Amino acid sequence: MGVQLKDLVVKKEIDLEYLSGKKIAIDAFNWIYQFLSIIRDRDTGQPLKNSKGEITSHLSGIFYRTAKLVEVGIRPIWVFDGKPPEFKFVTGERSAKKVEAHRRLEAARAAGDLEEIRIAAQQTAHLTCEMVEQSKQLLELMGIPFVQAPSEGEAQCAYMCGSHIVYATASQDMDTLLFGTERLVRNLSVSGRKKVMGKNEYMQIRPNIVELKEMLASLGITREQLILIGMLVGTDFNPGIKGYGPKRAFELVKQEKTLENVLKKIEWNTEVSPESVYDFFLNPTVEKNVEIKFGAPKSEKLSNFLCDRFEFSRERIEKGVKTLEQKNRSSLDMWMKK
Repeated sequence: MGVQLKDLVVKKEIDLEYLSGKKIAIDAFNWIYQFLSIIRDRDTGQPLKNSKGEITSHLSGIFYRTAKLVEVGIRPIWVFDGKPPEFKFVTGERSAKKVEAHRRLEAARAAGDLEEIRIAAQQTAHLTCEMVEQSKQLLELMGIPFVQAPSEGEAQCAYMCGSHIVYATASQDMDTLLFGTERLVRNLSVSGRKKVMGKNEYMQIRPNIVELKEMLASLGITREQLILIGMLVGTDFNPGIKGYGPKRAFELVKQEKTLENVLKKIEWNTEVSPESVYDFFLNPTVEKNVEIKFGAPKSEKLSNFLCDRFEFSRERIEKGVKTLEQKNRSSLDMWMKK
């Protein structure tokens, strides 16, 4: 889900080449959920599958998008979620939404409504432990490093950015800003045109970057106050306060400034204490001993994994493998020495 702060975010559009030569921490679960939602059969709305009925949308997205990033000189480091805090709110919310999405999907199929089938099917995306392991295996074969976070992947990405292990975090979720990432890159997982939901229209998608310091300065607030705004609007750890969107939350926090003062003006409506949510954003559990190593792609094993195991087109996969090999010869050796 992520906190909804788009009305307050100060961002600038960039090209992929702007990030060339830079290490980027990728919020793995966020991207994989996108791939599972978007990479689907146009008519049925179902995710891509092989002849055994195994879903392959996540592998398709990871392989082709990562190869594209490497091709333009970006150094991606995938960061996977670990165990969420016990009070994480979004898990239950997502479950309820998925039940409703499945109901809508069945109704749309019965009515033959292809547009509603597409929309509802995207909202039924489910990430399994098996998919996560397949994703890690694919990255290893590609020579692309990944980090296993002890808890929230967004928090781990933010720590890596703040520690200058990476230049920026790539995610669609703005919770990463609350965790303190210095830079957030959005729309890096997609490119080109995107269909406008509910309309027969398309919009152009381009990457954009948010600089946290610039954003806070332009709004005249601190990171702690940004966290308070997020809590009022709703985060992955609390449902938000009824009636508070980004603008109203911003006005209240600008006036009251502290958690103590804000709590005097609202009715906190969840069992999770506001102090617990606030403290988790400021002091999340992260892995500090992060070791990053890029490697050469294991070309034959990679092709066999995708083509023999999951029935991808060998011609298309070998083209992507060649891209990885060429980049490895021209620049990856230099990366590995750093």
